[in-house]
Amino acid sequence: MIKDAFLQVSGVYKAYGEGESRQEVLRGMDFSVRKGEFCVLLGPSGSGKSTLLNIIGGIDQADRGYIAINGDKLEDLDEKGLTRYRRKHLGYVFQLYNLIPNLNVKENIEVGAYLSEHPLDIDELLQTLGLYEHRHKLPNQLSGGQQQRTSIGRALVKNPDILLCDEPTGALDYNTSKEILKLMEDVNQKYGNTVIMVTHNEVIAKMADHAIRLRDGVVRSESYNEQKLNAAELEW
Repeated sequence: MIKDAFLQVSGVYKAYGEGESRQEVLRGMDFSVRKGEFCVLLGPSGSGKSTLLNIIGGIDQADRGYIAINGDKLEDLDEKGLTRYRRKHLGYVFQLYNLIPNLNVKENIEVGAYLSEHPLDIDELLQTLGLYEHRHKLPNQLSGGQQQRTSIGRALVKNPDILLCDEPTGALDYNTSKEILKLMEDVNQKYGNTVIMVTHNEVIAKMADHAIRLRDGVVRSESYNEQKLNAAELEW
């Protein structure tokens, strides 16, 4: 484990099913992430990326091992403590936007603000997201990229320590994907959130501080970029 670790994943195992249908998804996952780091989890389908993200997010539980944030182990928290942990520390960005259809952009983002004791200024965030002029539009009046920006805003307005992103560009075209990656880069630099992004796109690792490659439920390799590419420079 790195000395100044903010997030620690230690000896995490997770299996589903019983008997012959039992499937081991995580088989001793170990790594650490520093505060403010942009970290990419890479791997093919079935490598355990989304399961791991759900355990970090307190949505699922490990069978063995532990997740710790700033030294606090999730397994030591009761249900109320886990709810508080998710509210205080985490923001989620998914491949599917999950916006509330009858609320406009600003109202969808405000939903996240209600969950926080110290939310970001919504109008300033709308400017950062490039959504200010669209703030009164409903989700069905937005492009896919604008919907994903709104989804990122809803996660970010809480001012979470960790932004968990599960294939956030998976449903988007090439140019819109690059716009969203540029936004994630800007957000990481401006607000200092630790970003953990799950993807199968190897190229995205070039813009990350820290890339972790997973296969068959274990960490196969880790690398750090001393010279990152800007999101705008990525090509695939």
